[in-house]
Amino acid sequence: MRMRLTLKLLIPVLLVLRYFADSASVVKFLPGFEGPLPFELETGYIGLGEEEELQMFYYFIKSENNPQEDPLLIWLTGGPGCSSLFGLVFENGPLALKFEVYNGSLPSLVSTTYSWTKMANMIFLDQPVGSGFSYSRTPLVDKVSDTGEVKRIHEFLQKWLSKHPQFYANPFYVAGDSYSGMIVPPVVQEISKGNYICCKPLINLQGYILGNPVTDTKLEHNSLIPFAYGMALISEELYESMKRICKGSYGKVDSLNTDCLKLTEIYQKCTDRLNKYHILLPDCHKTSPDCHWANNERVHKALHVNKGSIGEWRQCNYDGISYKYDIQSSVPYHKNNSINGFRSLIFSGDHDMTVPFLATQAWIKSLNYSIIDDWRPWMMNDQIAGYTRTYANKMTFATGGGHTADYKPDETFIMFKRWISGQPL
Repeated sequence: MRMRLTLKLLIPVLLVLRYFADSASVVKFLPGFEGPLPFELETGYIGLGEEEELQMFYYFIKSENNPQEDPLLIWLTGGPGCSSLFGLVFENGPLALKFEVYNGSLPSLVSTTYSWTKMANMIFLDQPVGSGFSYSRTPLVDKVSDTGEVKRIHEFLQKWLSKHPQFYANPFYVAGDSYSGMIVPPVVQEISKGNYICCKPLINLQGYILGNPVTDTKLEHNSLIPFAYGMALISEELYESMKRICKGSYGKVDSLNTDCLKLTEIYQKCTDRLNKYHILLPDCHKTSPDCHWANNERVHKALHVNKGSIGEWRQCNYDGISYKYDIQSSVPYHKNNSINGFRSLIFSGDHDMTVPFLATQAWIKSLNYSIIDDWRPWMMNDQIAGYTRTYANKMTFATGGGHTADYKPDETFIMFKRWISGQPL
């Protein structure tokens, strides 16, 4: 009788404790933002590995429209080693950091009008471990690698969805930009294969989205000179000489080809002072406010960051991650994903010199699918926002902007909104 009474009293306590455990990662206020957040934000860690030694930090924002039915996206920022906070506050999230002269105070946050969360649920994941707030409880034995990350991201998704089972039925997309072009296509393939394995709930995979994706570095290096010529950054004489003497190979020039090396020096003098991420903008190097914001103790507490888990937060932790680049080209993965019928949106900044649109067009052409909606402008407010073309493999290519979505966030928002709803751009 006493045991029954004790259990009867204990159950409400357990329910209360469970409530607080489940809601511990809900963020309602953020330092730098006035008032409560106008959207639902959850942050936390998912442990990966046998001992859950890898603690992967994520931001999850529910759709501001219909979270029960709207698509679910995971966003992977490039680098490798850049925090997903960059995507959240600069590219396509519901908050933006104000660019102000840093005076020692906490940078301000404001709401955006171009957030993809207006029609989609979004997970922003800090990956690989060492990026953003993700960390390892034990020293890493092996280098972090492309292929290793693919498996870890898949494991993350399976564990995240098991803790959020209400999202299993939502259409799911993998998205990212820049170096994520090497990671997203194999992740799509990995999820697709995983859906055929017995006894695990299916991820409702529908497709993927990539902005200025690194895909084949040799192809991208060799597209730089034609891009520079097409944009009137080098003379016709230099272009023709390089084409003839360097034989179309500009990435790793043969040290014995001294004539090509001399021409490469002339090319570099013409382009070194350019902003490679958007050639029409000044090449200025200013301190980004996200470093000051993300390293603030009040921010760590609000985001539920484990105290002492990382040292200094960096926007991109290039030096702190030992990385193995073991995927040389993601084109084969695009081929397999096309065969499996997945939709894709590939958008490319026409003023980006890090991943020239010419290279992106070339590998898309190599997939050898017929064109079903030929090259045409896509419009925003009666103005040309870029150009687009759609292929028989459900792949849409679009141009406009710079290397990342922050150069044209309003246009990228409209592009995404039309594509995710199945409308033509």
